[in-house]
Amino acid sequence: MTQTIAPRVRTLVLLLLAACGLLLTTAGPASAHAALTGSDPQQGVVVDKAPDQVSLTFSEKVALSNDSLRVLDPKGKAVQEGKPFEVGGTTYGVKLHSGLPDGTYTVTYQVVSADSHPVAGAYTFSVGAPSTTSVSVSGETAGGGVVGWLYGFGRYMSYAGFIVLVGGAAFVLGCWQRGAGVKPMQRLVVGGWLTLTSATLLLLLLRGSYTGSGKVGDIFDLDLLGNVLQTKAGAALVSRLLLLAAAALFISVLFGAYDKREDEEKRDLTFGLAIGGTVVAAGLAASWAMAEHASVGLQAGIAMPVDVVHLLAVATWLGGLIALLVALYRSDAPIESAAVRRFSQVAFGSVVALVATGVYQSWRQLGSWSAFTETRYGQLLLVKIGLVALLVGVAFVSRRWTAQLADTVVRQNKRAPQKERVAASASGSGKSKGAGSKRAAQLARQQAAMDTARQKRTRDADPNRFGLRRSVLAEAGVAVVLLAVTTVLTQTEPGRTEEDAKAAKAASSSSSSSSASAGSGAVTLDMSFDTGGTDGKGVVTVDFDPARVGGNEMHVYVQRSNGRAFDIPEVKVALTLEAKKIGPLAITPDRIATGHWSASNVQIPMAGDWKIAVTVRTSDIDQTTVSKNAQIG
Repeated sequence: MTQTIAPRVRTLVLLLLAACGLLLTTAGPASAHAALTGSDPQQGVVVDKAPDQVSLTFSEKVALSNDSLRVLDPKGKAVQEGKPFEVGGTTYGVKLHSGLPDGTYTVTYQVVSADSHPVAGAYTFSVGAPSTTSVSVSGETAGGGVVGWLYGFGRYMSYAGFIVLVGGAAFVLGCWQRGAGVKPMQRLVVGGWLTLTSATLLLLLLRGSYTGSGKVGDIFDLDLLGNVLQTKAGAALVSRLLLLAAAALFISVLFGAYDKREDEEKRDLTFGLAIGGTVVAAGLAASWAMAEHASVGLQAGIAMPVDVVHLLAVATWLGGLIALLVALYRSDAPIESAAVRRFSQVAFGSVVALVATGVYQSWRQLGSWSAFTETRYGQLLLVKIGLVALLVGVAFVSRRWTAQLADTVVRQNKRAPQKERVAASASGSGKSKGAGSKRAAQLARQQAAMDTARQKRTRDADPNRFGLRRSVLAEAGVAVVLLAVTTVLTQTEPGRTEEDAKAAKAASSSSSSSSASAGSGAVTLDMSFDTGGTDGKGVVTVDFDPARVGGNEMHVYVQRSNGRAFDIPEVKVALTLEAKKIGPLAITPDRIATGHWSASNVQIPMAGDWKIAVTVRTSDIDQTTVSKNAQIG
């Protein structure tokens, strides 16, 4: 029976790995985790005169390089001067040459978001009037190509190595201490360490090219590697390598001195290894949490330790599952039912921790129920939730087999006298003649092989153990696919960020349309704002009617990113005509309803390009001022 199952196991594993590779291949470039939420000039707008600089606003802090922001004229020639710089908050700019001629200009950007992922894109604006341009904006991506695929593969292997290393060691130490002397178990844990170490070194080499040019030739650029070491992601990878050195010491003790100790002597060492192993495992998990999704955005101080617990729960459950699979299929020593039951209890606790931390992470990354279906992150999260539910269902079947499992421990003491008699016979024959001794040794080896085969047959004859092996194999298959989906999920823009970006783009588009139709008798301006804090993002809309010299009716609407009215304590408006040095003219509108303020008979003394600045206060200490220009009169 074992001979027929082994080929099926290998075939299933190969098919699962191929499916995971397909998932990683079709994932495409890493999605932007920092989204472009605004720009000046705006996308597609036509301005009367060339601006002095171009500025871009992102949903979070980003890292810049010398070529992060570029502005190209219609012929594709760069017209920016100097290095990009931080304007303030999450807005970044670059100066332009003076006296730029009329035509369509292309703004390209490639930055690195605060959660370590590259972000790229492009848009156009025109000076005077639109023109033809030789610059294409359709191919602006980041993290794609061969380097992007290799980086995604490295991420998958690093997660897999971490799960096997931590979960396998925890299974041996907490559930099956006899496994410390089992060769397949030793090879599994050491293989996890080697996989994680190799993948981390690969990611470190690929990092510079992945966030920059994307060229294969830049992988071994030492200057790029030096720059990577100064970033948050580079520091996390180096920290992981240092912790892997400590993990190597842990493994050598677990499969060395620990295995040679007697049962009574193992107790103190078990406690020490458990404490040390937990510290190292938590440190390895933190190397992801400190540099990726959990490190930025809402409640980062809470999200990072929650992410560490989430990763440890995943490793303990799935890694222990792989270790149990190896023990059931590859180990000559039968695993006791007590060890399987202990793992069942550990797995249950891991699932509880996984669900609790997963619910928090989902709320933090999505922000609304609609994001489950309207964003790619939410859709992938639904797939992951479905796989976890399937995995729990199969695990329930495994628990049923575990409850019925009967130990099939072969009684070695009955065979020991027989082996001793064979050995004694071999020894006695050796004294008489050498040929007899060789024959006796051969018989002893044959007897040992027969004993091992009998032990396997006895073990495999238990139908409950056979059922457990099949259900654990099914669990492992689902776990491999789940890991692939999770890897893609960590490279996908969070639903909350995607929805905020959509709202900001919609506001920008509306503002552009309003500016273009300023002469129609009314002006509407939409401006995104972020006062900071836990609830400071939204969109403020200012209406002027009829937008002419003299008296005007002004309405101000403040909404959240999801379109709902935003109840805030105060809004102020100031008008400035910089060309004539008029203003700022302060206006304090009256509150009409939640998120709605109004002021009548707002006097515009002169026609021109007026700057409308709106100060939004969301709390006693959180406020910000946003502004936009509009042609009035």
